[in-house]
Parts: sequence; C-alpha cells; structure tokens
Amino acid sequence: MVKDVLRLRRERPAGETTAELRLAAERGRIAIEESGEVLVLLDGDRNVVAASRRALEALAGLSVGSPAPDDLLRPHRGPAPDLVPYELDGRREVLVRIAEPDRVAYEELRSGFTAVVSHELRTPLARLLALLETAQLPGVDRADLIEQARAEVEQSRELIEEILFLSELETGREVVSFGSTRALPALRGALTDLRPAAERAGVRLRAEGDETLEVPVRPRMLKVVAENLAENAIRYAGTGTTFTLAVERHEDEVVIRAEDDGTGVPREELGRLFERFYRADRARTSRGTGLGLAIVKHIVTSAGGRVVADGGSGAGLRIFCAFPA
Repeated sequence: MVKDVLRLRRERPAGETTAELRLAAERGRIAIEESGEVLVLLDGDRNVVAASRRALEALAGLSVGSPAPDDLLRPHRGPAPDLVPYELDGRREVLVRIAEPDRVAYEELRSGFTAVVSHELRTPLARLLALLETAQLPGVDRADLIEQARAEVEQSRELIEEILFLSELETGREVVSFGSTRALPALRGALTDLRPAAERAGVRLRAEGDETLEVPVRPRMLKVVAENLAENAIRYAGTGTTFTLAVERHEDEVVIRAEDDGTGVPREELGRLFERFYRADRARTSRGTGLGLAIVKHIVTSAGGRVVADGGSGAGLRIFCAFPA
C-alpha cells in the first residue's frame, strides 16, 4: 500500500491543483503513520521526513525532522532493513521498512499453529466419517459404531475447547494471576473430580504438602493446572501407577510437584513436553489433545513462575511448577 502511494505521488498528472496535491500528500502521510509497521521516510541528508507510530515507539532516538539514528539501517536482531529509494521533484528519498523479530517469529508461530490445528482436527473427523460409512454396511454392530462416533465427536469438542482456552490465555482475555490461592485444597479438589477416570485407568491419585502455602494464581487457573497434570498421568503413566501432587516450599519459591512412577518419557524428549500438540511416541495413539501441558506452562509462566520436567524411560515423570513465594 505504501509503495502504491509513493508511486501515485511520483506520477503527478498535468494540471493537478494545489488542493489535490495537498490531499495526495495527506494520504501518503496517513498511510505511513497508521501502517502498523516500522516505517521511516528519509530525505537525501538522512533526516526523518515521516515515520509510522510503530517506528516512533520501537526505535529509540527517532523523531520527525531530526537526523536518523546512526544504527537505523543496520539489522535489528533480524533481517536487514528493506529500502525503497525513489525520486520526487528531483529530490532523492528512501523509505525504510524494518521487520520486527518478535512479529516475524509470531507470524511463523501462528502459521505453524494453524497448520497443526488443521491436521489435529482432520484426524478425528476422518475417523468419524469412516465410522459413519461403516454403519451403512449390512450386518454391522451399529450401536458400537455410534459409541465410537460419539467418542470422536467428544475428542473434537475437547480439542476445540482447549484451543480456544489457550487463545484466551495468550491474548490476555483470561486473567491468570489475581491475588493468591491456597494450593493444597485446590489440588485436592481437582483430584477428587478426576478419581473416576483414574480408577478406570488403574492410576492412584494423591495430594500432599503444606496446607498453608499459597501460589499467585486464581483458583480456577490453579484447578486447570492440577487437572491437566493429573490427566497427563492418567492417560500415559500406565496401569498400577501412583500420581502425586505435592506443594512444597523451596527457598524463595513455592513448588507444585507432579510426580508419577509410570512408564516415563525418554530424557531427550523432556524439553518438548510443553510444546503445543507434541506427544511422545508412547502417547501418539492416545485420546489426548497434546495441549494440556502447553496450557500448564502458559499459566505458570504468566504468573511469574517456571516449569521444569525430569524423568526418563521407565523412571516415571516429574513436573515442577515453581512460583515466586
């Protein structure tokens, strides 16, 4: 858009009135200032003729009418600035566009996230379609097929809800930290709700620790953390295992420890457990969405904490959520 405006300004029609010229100049100014990108317009002496609001916010020492900062044309922790030279009434000027590393990274992350979401949603939908087609065949157990189809619909619903919830967390529409919550009662409450599922999976649930310790997380958010940690163990730890949620004080931190004595995760995969949609080899055939631990990490880090995983194949899994005391 900005290039088009510059082109129109260069190609001045014969007989254009002063009012029309002023209008074209104003359009060009607005296009640059309100573009949302880091744009700077320099004259032949490297003075700033115009700049976008985003540029004035992002670049220290930049102001319209003053010489450009010395490092303006150097790479800013990312690609080199994009330069668009042009000539206007015999004067040479240049439009400088600077790509913001955070924005580039965000666009790449958004693109990848969209692709993975599409793939994850297609999988249960494809299975659902296959079940419906099978139900049309003679002599099949339609009641069983309907139950399987119901499970696929539930899987899709759960995935969509967790995607929306994670989006609300990342955009700040869902507040994570607002006051403090006594941790152990909240952990016990979350485990109580999950006991039927744990019994079906053959997993024993326990909560223990200091009754007085608090964490800087809203009660609802703490329940989400506890539920996702426990559900991860219920799905993947294996029959006959024990899962423990404990709250402890370590120096200047309050730590929620989630620990199971199950099948564990290879050490080389521990660092990826909190990635969206990542599932270790043992979990790829499960009914999980691959978002539970990503949600845990986002809630904990939003409250100023940190998350660490430890364990190994056959050695169980331990996840530590550490909050500032």
